[in-house]
Amino acid sequence: MRKTIASVLNDFVAFILLLLFLYLFFFIEMNEINFTLPKEWAIVNTMFLSIILEAIPFILIGVFVSAFIQTFTSEDTLRLWLPKNPYVAIVFAAFFGIIFPVCECAIIPIVRRLIKKGMPPAVGMTFLMSAPILNPVVFASTYYAFQSKNEIAFARMGLAFLVAVLVGIIVYRIFKQKNPLKTKISSTHEHVHHTENKWKATLYHASDEFFDTGKYLLIGAFLASLVQTFLNRNELLQIGTDELVSPFIMMGFAYVLSLCSEADAFVASSFGNTFSEGAILAFLIYGPMLDLKNTLMLFAYFRTRFVIHFIFVLTCVVYFVILLYQTLF
Repeated sequence: MRKTIASVLNDFVAFILLLLFLYLFFFIEMNEINFTLPKEWAIVNTMFLSIILEAIPFILIGVFVSAFIQTFTSEDTLRLWLPKNPYVAIVFAAFFGIIFPVCECAIIPIVRRLIKKGMPPAVGMTFLMSAPILNPVVFASTYYAFQSKNEIAFARMGLAFLVAVLVGIIVYRIFKQKNPLKTKISSTHEHVHHTENKWKATLYHASDEFFDTGKYLLIGAFLASLVQTFLNRNELLQIGTDELVSPFIMMGFAYVLSLCSEADAFVASSFGNTFSEGAILAFLIYGPMLDLKNTLMLFAYFRTRFVIHFIFVLTCVVYFVILLYQTLF
């Protein structure tokens, strides 16, 4: 009954929008419309489009890799590929991120598919954290952005690897082999495409994954563009002068800005004269692992309790690793 009512409402809204479009098209002249978009909302529009255009290519890579895994990778192959010891498998997953240049949004459908194929959740989340940072593209962009402080590029790689392994171990200790996904592997809600052509099946799965993931990207990009436009950055800079507070502030800043890991180093370098090196590293490590966009995707695909624990553990580990770095260096 509820589905019927929802379907009728959707059809009604679509019909009203169609009538409005036809009315505007046939009866309203463009020169009669005197509408000026406020400056702030013009900035929101620009930010939104830049985030979408930046993320779409990586989303496409992610969904095709995910579809390829679904079609061509069996559970037995995955078991042979992973080390038997869970702790060794976590370290292995962190290293695997080095050769897999995928952004934080595109990696989520890949990890989701790997977990459905039998990958332990902790190993999958380690891969999810390491892949957006630990790759040659991100290292090169960071090295170039901090030419006067090249040690930041090396510190970013080393600390990100450490964070990914530590969080993976903690997630394993908490959840073991429990399924963190909202739908089980045998769920009837999964799209099943019966075809003997595996490449055609890959395209089917990729299209399903793209439209499923894309809606959360759109919502997250819009929220991120709102925050980037209306957030008072001057107040943020005044708060972030303390060595204990500034890393946490920069982590929050990285979260709401939702920058791609291939480009965030250039934004971080602009804060070099205001924030400490530790705070800059907190920005560079936390953002690619967790931001506003991929949080929505995590809540869409994973159980709420699992996501909340993951966010809490990741935030604490990044913060304390940065404090340790500041103490030692």
